[in-house]
Amino acid sequence: MLDMILFILLLIAWLCSFAMLTVYNTHMFQLNSYKPHEQRVWYRQKFLPAFVGRNLGVLFTLPLLMFCARAGIILSILLYVLTAWLGRPRKAKKPLVYTARVKRMLTTVGVLTALTLLAVILLRGYPLLWGAILPAAHFVSGFYVLLANFINKPIEKSINNWYINDAKRMIDGMPNLKVVGITGSYGKTSVKFFLRKLLSVKYNVLMTPESYNTTMGVVKTIRTSLRATHEIFLCEMGARNIGDIKEICDIVSPGFGIITSIGPQHLESFKTVDNVIKTKFELRDALPQDGTIFLNGDNEYIRSQVPGRKAVTYGIENRDCDYFAENVTVSAKGSTFTMQRDGQEYTFTTPLIGSHNVLNIAGAIAAANTLGVPMQDLIPAVRQLESVPHRLQLIRGRQALIIDDAYNSNPSGAKAALDTLAQFDGVKILVTPGMVELGTKQAELNRVFGTQAAAVCDYVALVGEKQTEPIYQGLLDAGYPKEKIFVEHDLTSALKSVENLRTGGVQKIVLLENDLPDNF
Repeated sequence: MLDMILFILLLIAWLCSFAMLTVYNTHMFQLNSYKPHEQRVWYRQKFLPAFVGRNLGVLFTLPLLMFCARAGIILSILLYVLTAWLGRPRKAKKPLVYTARVKRMLTTVGVLTALTLLAVILLRGYPLLWGAILPAAHFVSGFYVLLANFINKPIEKSINNWYINDAKRMIDGMPNLKVVGITGSYGKTSVKFFLRKLLSVKYNVLMTPESYNTTMGVVKTIRTSLRATHEIFLCEMGARNIGDIKEICDIVSPGFGIITSIGPQHLESFKTVDNVIKTKFELRDALPQDGTIFLNGDNEYIRSQVPGRKAVTYGIENRDCDYFAENVTVSAKGSTFTMQRDGQEYTFTTPLIGSHNVLNIAGAIAAANTLGVPMQDLIPAVRQLESVPHRLQLIRGRQALIIDDAYNSNPSGAKAALDTLAQFDGVKILVTPGMVELGTKQAELNRVFGTQAAAVCDYVALVGEKQTEPIYQGLLDAGYPKEKIFVEHDLTSALKSVENLRTGGVQKIVLLENDLPDNF
């Protein structure tokens, strides 16, 4: 009787531990956009910390169950309980959202888990076998989620197709709706927010919220938020693979498009910059022949392509652009610039900082003006623009002025943020974990970032020793003093190091450049 009770308690402890691991794996799968390939790549990269680290204790259960009789079972129960406790969900930057899809997936994982438990029960007379199954299941727990996703694929495809067709029906039912697709390696969310503000001077505008830029995110926005009174729909379009932009365009049928930038981002999935270019220009290809494409004329990758449609260019460096922002000045109070249109000069001021923001505002001005908002009406609208959270957002703290650029993770944006930091007076401090998703170029580009930071920053706080090693090397290559570099385990520790810096009363200017998502 006692043996049966201990056996049941062991299975319950194992189930609790396995459930915590399943929640973790499902969260990572959601962050990886439910893409099995990206999840498998993530597994390979994170095998040691994500699996061995989380399951190290359960390795000891097999010898305990084989050689220590009842005492081994009791100790194994304690190990599984401890593993469950240590693996419980923690506070996340982007927590797991229990969508209908996630609930269906967890239900299927539950069935697979029940089959595993059934196998253990049937093999109860063979401790070596069932004792091996329990820890082995922990180490392949991630594949329970992938298998559940595969099993559910026909159901999910059917459900998604119904939602997609419903969204298409709604778009088709509003023939006067102007749809503006917005994509780019970076800058697309900022341009979207700015453009909504500028177009709202004249139109009733709907935009995809926050960073909703996947196919199903766009579909959800249409089905839950699009109304007959809307005149313009701003649709942000993200991509990690060739065909992602086309898939969204097939749903929303844009008449206008904005390509804010192209650069070496998401190279782990795209592999080459040429694939990035091809994917971003899927937006241009989806426009009707009389459609208009707005292009960042400063971007060399964009300039190398044939517009293929009526093109309107904007920029702050290329004077040949249709909308060229010049006389740009940036300070802690904001930015000022001028534009020439139709023989007149217009002066714009904004509380936003940085040339990168000015470039994005120029793109929003180009689109808004082309869509019918007079330049004169855009001046007060630009003055009222607010920072997009975590994108060169200026935050005035008690002990420091913080430039929050935590959502940025690309070489061009990182360089622009350093240029912005350079324009401030004070002790300039960079806090960063570096850039990710840059494929084989990641180390090289982070090393370059380190050399760029050396020319601007008085101190550098690096988050994560292994992750930031190329930045550290780049700093040293540029002759940066080691005593001015802090390498910390996490962001909290890095910020504590910054707080403890004594600057003799001189204000600290802290640039927070990138903040890695939960799956890094």
